[in-house]
Amino acid sequence: MTTPSLVDSLAGPSTRREERKVLAGTLVGTTIEWYDFFIFAQLTGTLLSPLFLTPLQASNPGLAQILSFALIGISFLFRPLGAIVAGHLGDRLGRKAMLVFTLLMMGAATALIGMLPTYNDIGVWAPILLIALRIVQGFSAGGEWGGAALMAVEHAPLNKRGLFGAYPQIGVPVGMILATGLLFFLNSSMSKEDFAAWGWRVPFLLSIVLIAVGYLIRRAVAESPVFKEMAARKEASKAPLGELIRKHKKAVLYSTMIFIGNNAAGYLLIAFFISYATRTLKMPTPQILLATTLASFGWLIFTLVGGWLSDRIGRVKTFLIGYGIVFAWMIPMFALIDTKDILLYGVALFVLTIGLGLSYGPMSAMYAEMFPANVRYSGISIGYAFGAILGGAFAATIAESLLQSTKWTGSIGIYIMILCVISAAGVLLAKETKGRPLGISHH
Repeated sequence: MTTPSLVDSLAGPSTRREERKVLAGTLVGTTIEWYDFFIFAQLTGTLLSPLFLTPLQASNPGLAQILSFALIGISFLFRPLGAIVAGHLGDRLGRKAMLVFTLLMMGAATALIGMLPTYNDIGVWAPILLIALRIVQGFSAGGEWGGAALMAVEHAPLNKRGLFGAYPQIGVPVGMILATGLLFFLNSSMSKEDFAAWGWRVPFLLSIVLIAVGYLIRRAVAESPVFKEMAARKEASKAPLGELIRKHKKAVLYSTMIFIGNNAAGYLLIAFFISYATRTLKMPTPQILLATTLASFGWLIFTLVGGWLSDRIGRVKTFLIGYGIVFAWMIPMFALIDTKDILLYGVALFVLTIGLGLSYGPMSAMYAEMFPANVRYSGISIGYAFGAILGGAFAATIAESLLQSTKWTGSIGIYIMILCVISAAGVLLAKETKGRPLGISHH
């Protein structure tokens, strides 16, 4: 018979102060990570192809747009590598060290993008250097999420794992609010010419300030109690990846499936809608950025609600409600967007964020509960990274290609609906995990 470990019986730290530090530490890191990512994704939709793919932009703007969206996808391909390396070291050396390392790496790559010469300055070297920095961003993003999710969930009281686990998740909408809000401010306060000449560099360079803040907060956070228990019992895995592949293939597959639909729909909000509304529908950029920022508040709120709700009714039911909303909303959403009315555009995005939040909030807790402690960092990081590749990596590229070939936005809706069905199947196959022990169960 297995008895719960020390960690599960204590159910998290005894002090509120430590809990607050943990939640702040996991939130600040993912916020910065995703701020960096979104600045790039949103500028890809509007500006980076003329600056870095200049000749192609002049000769074939449609192809330049598809390729610039592919630049978002390239970094995703290196996420599994980041997940493997950070997961391996995180399962052996601890969650905290990897959190600080991935944060500094992402920040350095982002700041350097803000200093890059453009195609007109150094020719073909400009896109090559941009791709190299995107690879570094992808590598660090692959390791970041798993560490943040585990720090939150492994410190949480048993009945609040879903809610605690939602904190690193809301780093996505908070990062998006910061990124989109800043771009809205810059677009509103300077001419298009100034923004294209130098203004676009400002958001990348500002990430240096965020990194300094994040570093100080993360350094103050205590190591995960689960990892401390493993270290005390000398049970940290010697080769987490090997054990993961041998014993936990199904859990990796299900965790990959669970994320696909959410990530793809999320990347429409992050990258595709902004480009489609401003370029194809010719709606004004500041209004679109403002609508996206407001929708991000919905994403933030409903992600927290999703985490909280999963502690009440279970992870599976919460996920299925979220995916049901995304599925049902796809075709009506595009019909509203295509009216070119800014209010209806805002409503279309906001309703989407209800489903996005409910299918994102419970993820940290469910993933953590799917894997045993000694391979947990590797397992959740790799599942998340592969889900991101199959979901969001090329969602904007596929959406743009579907739009150009079918001339009907509903085709994009159908593509996302198919992915939602795959994710719902993953949730059902994984089965309910709420309340599973997180520490090292022992006989």
